[in-house]
Amino acid sequence: MPGTTIPITTILITGASSGIGAALARAHARPGVLLLLWGRDEARLRAVADDCTAKGARCRIDAFDLRDLDGLGARLTAADAATPLDIAILNAGLGGTVPDDRHAEAPERARATAEVNFVVPVMAASQIAEAMARRGAGQIVLIGSITESFPLPMAPTYAGTKAGLALFAEALDIRMRRQGVAVTLVSPGFIDTPMSRGVTEPKPFLMRADAAAAIITRKVAARARRVVVPWQFAVIRAVTRLLPRAVLRRVLGRA
Repeated sequence: MPGTTIPITTILITGASSGIGAALARAHARPGVLLLLWGRDEARLRAVADDCTAKGARCRIDAFDLRDLDGLGARLTAADAATPLDIAILNAGLGGTVPDDRHAEAPERARATAEVNFVVPVMAASQIAEAMARRGAGQIVLIGSITESFPLPMAPTYAGTKAGLALFAEALDIRMRRQGVAVTLVSPGFIDTPMSRGVTEPKPFLMRADAAAAIITRKVAARARRVVVPWQFAVIRAVTRLLPRAVLRRVLGRA
């Protein structure tokens, strides 16, 4: 009808320039959707935005380092004031393992991993949750990792940050559901992304990023609390939880 305003769904995605973030942007792209695509690589963000625009979505990109916490907070405030966020997908992450020539991770690398994987999403989720709760609606999606369940000796900081993020996501969801805000934790296993290609160890049940994004998108639409992709890792996690901790430590110590 003339004069009718078409509702717009506003979705923020961090780490949208590649990997799961880019795949999730493409999976959510359709008419009536405004995608706010944030990441560090402007050229890649533009390429993802072009793909999403071709599918009918509107896009706004912003290339910056998420570890600029003051800048991140200001951008979140401005973005939500301009077009209130319906869904925030906090996907940006930093991987990596202990190099062969070191006994432990370099302190500067450990700090960067902790900031990107834990401090940034916790700060962003807390700010977004407050705004959504005041509106009584919204959804926050935190992209974790199946490593949240395993004390990986080859990646202590990565595993530790993802374990912390998982507990934070559950606690925030318990608090926010009563306000009409859902918090979804996504725990991917091996997904074919630039990050996973740097892993030299075997990658069982490796899944294409677009296939994983399709599953995640459906679960997000259902406001699920937990999502594990591929599904086989949910089984592996359930089985390993039955093992005595000493056995798990011996197994991981030999990996």
